[in-house]
Amino acid sequence: WNAATNTVLITVITVPGALVVGMGLALLANLPFRYKWPVRLALLLPWALPLAFAGLIFAWFFHTDHGVFNDIVRRLGLGTAGEPRMWLLQPAWAMAAICATIIWKASSFMALILLAGLQMIPKSLYEAAEVDGASRWQQFWQITIPMLMPSIVVALIFRTITALQTFDIPYTMTKGGPGNSTETLAMLIHKTTIDYLDVGYGSTLAVCMFVLSLVVTGF
Repeated sequence: WNAATNTVLITVITVPGALVVGMGLALLANLPFRYKWPVRLALLLPWALPLAFAGLIFAWFFHTDHGVFNDIVRRLGLGTAGEPRMWLLQPAWAMAAICATIIWKASSFMALILLAGLQMIPKSLYEAAEVDGASRWQQFWQITIPMLMPSIVVALIFRTITALQTFDIPYTMTKGGPGNSTETLAMLIHKTTIDYLDVGYGSTLAVCMFVLSLVVTGF
């Protein structure tokens, strides 16, 4: 139940988070830049990185003694003076760090799907809206979001399924710790079958994960 709760928590936090960040990145990449390839290359890089590699990078970023984030906190004068924050050694902060890493990694994938949807929206709709006096905010809610809804649904389905199967990033960042506070269902399946050699229970957990993914996708 602990692993299932952690998995659902990661899904609930990272799926909407990746959608919001991905939407912002897609809108940015869709602007009429003179040279668009550097912006779109920047979108591709996080998506192209292996999950385990991204986890290792952010594990270093959140390192207690040598991490980038503790250095930033210290330079800004935040937190307790002289005491670095133990990001990956406290359950709540470890979960927050994992979710932030997953959002960074997954938002580029969401952005690529949404960018493709944005480019399919006819420019004439925006031109007609401007003639009618619609503001940019009204155009976004009355044109962009409705026309982008099929792409949003597809992105949410893929992101939700992968979130329910989260393994690589938590495993490389915390290995489920401290204790088992960041252990996901996929990590429990791996530990049960590989470490404890309990193939029957591990297979049962895998079937439960499949049913959960099937229900979410069907919904």
